[in-house]
Amino acid sequence: MSHSITDSTVLLGHGSGGQMMKRIIDEVFLDAFGSPELLAGNDAGVAGLPASGRIAMSTDSFVVTPQFFPGGNIGRLAVCGTVNDVATSGANVRYLSCGFILEEGYPMDKLRQIVQTMAETAREAGVSIITGDTKVVERGGADGVYINTAGVGEVPAGIALSGANCRPGDVILVSGTLGDHGIAIMSQREGLAFSSNIKSDAAPLNHLIADVLAAAPDTRCFRDPTRGGLASTLNEFAQASGVAMEIDEDAVPVRPDVQAACEMLGYDVLQVANEGKMVAVVPAEQADAALAAMRAARYGENAAIIGRVLPLAESARPAVRVRTGWGSTRILDMLVGEQLPRIC
Repeated sequence: MSHSITDSTVLLGHGSGGQMMKRIIDEVFLDAFGSPELLAGNDAGVAGLPASGRIAMSTDSFVVTPQFFPGGNIGRLAVCGTVNDVATSGANVRYLSCGFILEEGYPMDKLRQIVQTMAETAREAGVSIITGDTKVVERGGADGVYINTAGVGEVPAGIALSGANCRPGDVILVSGTLGDHGIAIMSQREGLAFSSNIKSDAAPLNHLIADVLAAAPDTRCFRDPTRGGLASTLNEFAQASGVAMEIDEDAVPVRPDVQAACEMLGYDVLQVANEGKMVAVVPAEQADAALAAMRAARYGENAAIIGRVLPLAESARPAVRVRTGWGSTRILDMLVGEQLPRIC
């Protein structure tokens, strides 16, 4: 007996390789994504190599729970997360793959909504989804839907961004308010009272990065402060570059309701995940230009200069310090263990 895609839930047959699988691919995925490479129906999407001869590639898997949350869903995360990772290299992000692991019984209307969101987000980012994969596991074998995306971009000649490039005197910028995504997920999951006001910040930031590079061509590095938040990002930079970093706590943009939620839950907002923010380290003389470019870009209106890179004292370890509003300083360590499981 053949089933049409009007089945209300995902069935094991949708991963069978047969007629049912062809229907879900044609009527759910191809209908939404529809790039020429994907529609060609081959096992690999074929695309041109850049003139510079260099590509950047990244892959990420998304297992967030719940899959729908204020400000987005797992599909928006799956596109934004990989687009942003590739873009941190300074590459022009061009192509994505997507792999779905679906649990038998997952509602087909929810899957369509996720796929539609992915298509919209890819269009916003200016990227094409050119290949994909679908697997279905038995009921209980997954939590609804997991998505893997890989991304490829062209690295222009002369671009060599790296977390090892930071130098004493450089300035640290962040593109907007911190902690929004992690607290939005946590509040939705736990049904906390402040959930209605706090939304995920998931956003594609490849255009913002391009604007910053145009304004501040000697930018040292970018990083999106996802799991582990700003704390992990800055500690990774400090260790890679062999420097110290200091940020001004009062300069870090945080929404008041996110700050209140962190205080209530006992979290350090500097360790909470973000999905639509970018950290940049730039030479001091280009910091104002970089900040203006961020603030002029979509998703960057709350950008701020938050600190600076310092030389390492003799025999000291690379470290990140926070200067508090009281004038004291504290060490900002990387998160130990898991603060908020399954937030992306």
